[in-house]
Amino acid sequence: MPSAEYIAPRRVGAALLELPRWPFAAVFLGYPLWWLLGVGDLIFVAAAVVMALHLARRGRLEVPRGFGLWLLFLAWMLASVIGIDSGGRLVGFVYRAALYLAATVLLLYVYNARAGLDRRYVSGVLTVFWVVVVAGGWLGVLFPLLSITTPMAWIIPDALRSNEVVQEMVVRRVTQWDPTSVLQLDPRPSAPFLYTNVWGNVYSMLLPVVIAYLVTVRRTRRFWLVLALIPLSFVPAFLTLNRGMFIGLGVAAAYIALRAALRRQWKVLGGLAALAVVVGIVFAALPVSERLTERLDTSSTTEDRANLYQETFERSLASPVFGYGAPRPSETDGAPSAGTQGQIWNVLFSHGFPAAALFLAWLVFLAWRTRHARGAVGVAGHAILVVLAVEVLYYGVLVTGLAIGFLVAALLLRPEHAAPTAVAGHRTAVVRGIPELRNPRFRSLRRARGIPRGVAP
Repeated sequence: MPSAEYIAPRRVGAALLELPRWPFAAVFLGYPLWWLLGVGDLIFVAAAVVMALHLARRGRLEVPRGFGLWLLFLAWMLASVIGIDSGGRLVGFVYRAALYLAATVLLLYVYNARAGLDRRYVSGVLTVFWVVVVAGGWLGVLFPLLSITTPMAWIIPDALRSNEVVQEMVVRRVTQWDPTSVLQLDPRPSAPFLYTNVWGNVYSMLLPVVIAYLVTVRRTRRFWLVLALIPLSFVPAFLTLNRGMFIGLGVAAAYIALRAALRRQWKVLGGLAALAVVVGIVFAALPVSERLTERLDTSSTTEDRANLYQETFERSLASPVFGYGAPRPSETDGAPSAGTQGQIWNVLFSHGFPAAALFLAWLVFLAWRTRHARGAVGVAGHAILVVLAVEVLYYGVLVTGLAIGFLVAALLLRPEHAAPTAVAGHRTAVVRGIPELRNPRFRSLRRARGIPRGVAP
């Protein structure tokens, strides 16, 4: 949380307006509505446009140190459009580029909205989003064959609806399951996302911040409500049979436990041990082991992925600088397209080796720069960035997983003692080169704390 005393920002602009909370909150709190409407990930693009307008109206933009690294990636990614060879792939390229830019705007918005988007508020919004994800998972458990035709299905042209991905977006299903497959596998929860892997990626990145939120709302009703939901969330989580999610959660738990052990935080270690016991009980009560064994025996997902990654790498060598602009069909019949099944493989194949290096360097940079984060949200946030850097190896994280990682990074990258640049309903004026909050409430607060003029309370 921000300190009681703040230093003035290094760069001073003209009058500033507070950045409102609602564009940020609308994305995550309204996600069930966007899912039912068939909007899907495009809500991030729509919200980014609104956020960009607010940032432009505000008149000053601050960026975190090292942001140029990400800008280089964006520039290289956009330049790789030269590898596109068809109109359909160009549409996909524009869509993915829009999602990258939307995640970028979200990062900048949260980084600059220090007055309204503090750690407790952001962690609270993400906790509500986690509840939405868990509810979607339970919907898949209880009604695995449920499908919903969204309003978008009646709006978009038939030619566009014939696209498989678009069809999945406008006709929502709550599980990922192919009843025509020769492999008799059980449905796996996926709602409110298209794919089970996205569900697992988002769940593994949200759970640490949910636990951190519990620390900030101790001795409240919300604490007990969220605490009760955690073991219930394990049911759909386990039934996704999502090995990548298990790896991500294991990395997060090991990292938090290591930090707690080094600081001799025995209560944290005790809480993790209790959580592990609950996990073991739920795992034993569910047919997870049997379903996972059946899945591994009847399919060769691990071998198939390894072969796909090898093909992706070898074909990338033929276009190493700018890639192919988009994934291409695999040379193996029935296999997923080359450049899928992992964000880093998508970047490598679609945008080239330099783009992949810049992408990974940015994620590592974020994890390194935030390694000293303090507090429950700080430690959980850093664990999320570590998980993100791991899961890009086998998950597609564009856009929800990347957006969560970016907004958490924005929280942790803020200067530790930087002042909020505005207060609700009031402008920040500049007096003798220092932002001065023109509000009687803040003047009295400054006098009560003994804070000199020119330093915001």
